[in-house]
Amino acid sequence: MQTPRITVVGSGFAGLTALRTLRSQAPQAELTLVAPKAELQYLPGIIWMPSGKRRREDLVVPLDNFLRRNRIRFHQARATGLSADGRLLQTEAGEVANDGLVIATGGRFLRKLPGIEHAIIPCEGVDAGEAIRDRLAALQGGTLCFGFGGNPNEPNAMRGGPVFEFVFGIDTLLRQQGRRNNFRLVFFSPSHKPGQRLGETAVDMILAEMRKRGIETALGEKPQRFEADAVQLQTTRIDADMILFMPGLTGQAWLDNTALPRSPGGLLQADAQCRVLGVACTFVAGDGGSFPGPDWMPKQAHQADLQAEVAARNLLRALRGTPVTEAFAPELMCIIDTLDKGMLVSRKGAGGRALPPLRMMHWAKAAFEKRYLRRYR
Repeated sequence: MQTPRITVVGSGFAGLTALRTLRSQAPQAELTLVAPKAELQYLPGIIWMPSGKRRREDLVVPLDNFLRRNRIRFHQARATGLSADGRLLQTEAGEVANDGLVIATGGRFLRKLPGIEHAIIPCEGVDAGEAIRDRLAALQGGTLCFGFGGNPNEPNAMRGGPVFEFVFGIDTLLRQQGRRNNFRLVFFSPSHKPGQRLGETAVDMILAEMRKRGIETALGEKPQRFEADAVQLQTTRIDADMILFMPGLTGQAWLDNTALPRSPGGLLQADAQCRVLGVACTFVAGDGGSFPGPDWMPKQAHQADLQAEVAARNLLRALRGTPVTEAFAPELMCIIDTLDKGMLVSRKGAGGRALPPLRMMHWAKAAFEKRYLRRYR
């Protein structure tokens, strides 16, 4: 075929990894990135904002140099719809035609819980990191509540790891400041064993670390509502001076204006090859997709990168008319940081592996961030 026109929607981990893979595999392809801003927000680094180890300028990476080096056209707009055949993306700034499409716009946090406006959602972006930093600095003492929820129609559509990092990191920060005795830290979860996708060993280690640090837990009760100064669970009420809560994920609102297939939880229905079911040359990667796989398969940057690489290669195969057979590997890999140490958790099958807090893991997480972002600066 003639030089293919390929559009990638979204400038997060999956979108940028797809673009890098496409450019390396198809040097002559016409690549277009569609996103509201030509920037990457490095969400894993937000855990270090309350301590001042990271600032906005460290985590918001302008993509102008990356786009120029890789000859990628930038269409600044939000997606608003898609033609039935997938070949015409509608945006706030006009239509974008394509021969192949990768959708990497991520998930959207469910905001159905009453009073959700009283909670800070950490992974919504750098603004949330600054809000946590400023609120914590203004408090002289009080109760800090941390929790995460899920999507009842999509068990995999949740992201709890960063909440563990915030509770441990803030505990460490308060100790370093000599203020820990002025605060009560409470972690709440509807599950008796929160973070089960990490594996039994990791869950036991995390809960043991909370006990060691004097972090209280309220487990096995679903949150009913948030108030300006409290978390109301099914039977327990917890006073709160700051609430950090990560809701479950669903699909982006713009997908409602398309005929694309959706999962019961509202995500894009995809196969193991990252194809959007029933739509030619249209692929999805990252949090916005519902993929076949084990029940522990994570919603995290590492898994999004793995999916994006496969989506990009398979899209090029589809455009060439060759068999699309490559499947992504379900893989969980994370370091649960405590501000000065880190717990390595990995899983590729049953059980998983977990290492106790080690100082070298904290530095490994920081080194990975530096190396990861260098390619986009």
